[in-house]
Amino acid sequence: MNKYKKLAFNTMIFAIGGFGSKILALLLTRLYTNNIGSSDSSTKELLEITANFLLPIFTFSMAEAVIRFGLDNKYKKEEVFSTAFCLNGVGMILMLIVGPLLKFISFLDFIDGYTILLLSFVLSSSLRSLCSQFVRARGMVKLYSLDGILATLSLFIFNIVFISNFHWGVKGFMLASIMADLCSAIFLFIVAKLDKFLGFRYYSKKLATSMMRFAVPLIPTVIMWVITGFSDRLFIRYMHSDRVALGSSAAGIYGYATKVPNLISMVSTIFFSAWNMSAIMENDSEDRSNFYEKVYGAYESLLFIASAFLIAGVQIVTPLFVSTKNFSEYGDVYKYTPVLVVAVLFMCLDQFLSSIYTATKHTKNSFWTSFAASMANIVLNFFLIPEWGIYGACIATFLSYYLCFWARIIDARYYVPFRFDGIKSFVNTMVLVLMSWVIIAKPTAYILWVLIMLAFVVWSNYKAMIDTAKKLLNRA
Repeated sequence: MNKYKKLAFNTMIFAIGGFGSKILALLLTRLYTNNIGSSDSSTKELLEITANFLLPIFTFSMAEAVIRFGLDNKYKKEEVFSTAFCLNGVGMILMLIVGPLLKFISFLDFIDGYTILLLSFVLSSSLRSLCSQFVRARGMVKLYSLDGILATLSLFIFNIVFISNFHWGVKGFMLASIMADLCSAIFLFIVAKLDKFLGFRYYSKKLATSMMRFAVPLIPTVIMWVITGFSDRLFIRYMHSDRVALGSSAAGIYGYATKVPNLISMVSTIFFSAWNMSAIMENDSEDRSNFYEKVYGAYESLLFIASAFLIAGVQIVTPLFVSTKNFSEYGDVYKYTPVLVVAVLFMCLDQFLSSIYTATKHTKNSFWTSFAASMANIVLNFFLIPEWGIYGACIATFLSYYLCFWARIIDARYYVPFRFDGIKSFVNTMVLVLMSWVIIAKPTAYILWVLIMLAFVVWSNYKAMIDTAKKLLNRA
């Protein structure tokens, strides 16, 4: 099976497994908005982000190392899994020692009362990530996709039981996530027979050093991305303004405004799961630059078109996932979504470009580009949120991802050169930004203007998608 056919096959498998699970995850947003008020929703979001912040620190980003070294035939699978498992275990012990002290940090006061659940959340998530990434590294993409469906289904069921039936609110959400991750880890461990790859005798000190050198630069990289989302909510929750309404309720509304753009992220995640494997396995191929160019061209065009359609239909789509039945304040969520759609588009392109750093093992570059973006996000939040409130956070998020994109599109192509049409990308971006403003401001005949801009984005991008698809099919 050649590289193009393999990429298409893996994408299809991940799509089958991922689409259903992602839709179920988005439908959970409706369950949350029906049962959890905006103030508690802010606490829920912050706990989830804090867990994602702690995860790379105390796992040393071993899940990323597992997929990179596990796909490389130079290394034995047993050594990769066992070494990563041991390093992950050391990290979890450190977390249990340090974790309880977090609640004493003033701006992390929301952790109080949830410490045990938070640490359990990180522990269960780390186990699942390790197992699922190793299964993917072994090429068991069908099992990986099946687990994605089952994990989300179990998360859905646990949420219904704990939140809808028992009315446990934020604690119910945390428990549901912990139980779903544990069930997933156990399922993968048994079905994939991971016990055959686990043992102290397989631990390799030399490999551990190589994996740590690869993974450690990724720790601040992941943290920087988390900070980008974390700082938004913290600024909205704790900053004071005489111009706009801020506080925990506003932070909760902003959190749900990020959910609909996840439809774009959903498409990206499915593709990226397959693409990242191809990028690693084809790193030494002679025509990798041509491979990147074709795939990137189609991917960027798909994201622009999908984003344009989502922005145009945001008022129709948002109510499907955000309920206003019990909490009327969620009716304003759609107003903040368009700009966040554009932000997520560039987050997806940033992720694509990060695959170059992963494949070529230049993970330090991934760090400094994400560091620049996160610092820009914090500075922009500081100045924009007191003036424009939630809109300020949306704009700051978009600009920080956009900055990272340009830094990476310039830097990453030193390692894997491929052609990129910067003018076309900039024009499409400005059209999407203008579309967002029209949806929010609703000037005269705004629907007509939205349709004209939607048609332009489709016209300027569909050819790249079709041409690349034809080339891929001819190669297949």
